[in-house]
Amino acid sequence: MSAVICGTGSYAPEYIMDNDRIAELVETNDDWIRERTGIRRRHIAKTETTTFMAVEAAKGAVENAGISPEEIDLIITATLSSDVILPCTACEVQKEIGAKNAAAFDINAACSGFVIACNMAEAFFAAGQYRTALIVAAESLSRLTDWSDRNTCILFGDGAGAAVLKNAPGKHFLSVTHSDGEKGWTLTCKSRPAADAEKSLREHFIDMNGQEIFKFAVRKVPELVKEVLQKNAVDQEEIAWYIMHQANSRILEAVAKRLGEPAMKFPMNLQHYGNTSSASIPLLLDEMNRTGRFSKGEKILMAGFGAGLTWSGSILAWGI
Repeated sequence: MSAVICGTGSYAPEYIMDNDRIAELVETNDDWIRERTGIRRRHIAKTETTTFMAVEAAKGAVENAGISPEEIDLIITATLSSDVILPCTACEVQKEIGAKNAAAFDINAACSGFVIACNMAEAFFAAGQYRTALIVAAESLSRLTDWSDRNTCILFGDGAGAAVLKNAPGKHFLSVTHSDGEKGWTLTCKSRPAADAEKSLREHFIDMNGQEIFKFAVRKVPELVKEVLQKNAVDQEEIAWYIMHQANSRILEAVAKRLGEPAMKFPMNLQHYGNTSSASIPLLLDEMNRTGRFSKGEKILMAGFGAGLTWSGSILAWGI
C-alpha cells in the first residue's frame, strides 16, 4: 500500500510586503534581494493567527479531496510558530473542521516539518493503523523576525498549506531523514525569556548564519535526492516534479544543476511568499494543483531542509 495525495489547500495572509517596503526598514533594495534570494514579496499575518491559517488550509484540502471531516483519522500539524504551547495546533484544527474521529498532534522539524509529517503518516499507513491523514503546515514567522536585521527580515513570510493523504494500492515508498545537531547553532530561535531582558529580546528572534545554511543545503539536498531514489529503486527520469522547500532560488538552481535535471522540474513560488518554513512545500503543492500542473499517478519527490539541522525526502504519488 502507498500514500497518495488526494487533496490540497492553502492560505496566505491578506497583507503583502514587497521588497520596496523592506527597503524602508533596513538598508537594502529590490534588486539586491531578488538577485540573492529570488524573493519579490511575502505575505505577513497582521490579524491572522497560525491556527486560523492552519484551519483555512485544512478546510481547503478536505474540500478539494472530496471527503468529509469524519473520514480523517489522523491529523499532523508541522509548525515552529504555534500561537500557544497548549493545546496543540492539530487539535485546534480537528475541532474547527469537525474531524472528530482523528488523532491529532504537532511536530516541530522546522523547514523539514511537512515532509517528515507525511513520512510519519505513510508509516502509520504501512502499519495498518490509519487510512486517511490530513497533514497541515502553518507558520507565522513574521512574529519571530527581527525587522531591523537585514540578514533575516528579507527572507521570511507567513502562510499555511495542507494535504490529504490516503492509503491506496501501489508501491510503498521508503523515506529518508537525517539530522545534525552539531550544526544546530546555524539557525536558532529561543522561546523563553532570559534574566537579561535585552538579551532575551534578541534571542527570541530567528538568528541564521546564511552562508552555512546555503552550503549545507547545496551539499546535502542532492545527496538526499539520490539516496531517496536509490532506496526506492526509482530512476530520476521517473520523477515528474521535485517539490523542494522554498528557501532560496539559488539553492534550488544549484540542486537542479548538481542532479543534472532541468530547472523546470523544480517549480518555485518563493518569489511571492518568501521562506515560509514548513508551509512552503504544501503552499507550492496547492498552487500547482489548482493550476492543473499535476497528472494522476505522477511521482513527486519532496525534500525539506533546515534548522536542527534536519533534512528529509520522500516520494509520493499524485492521486487526484
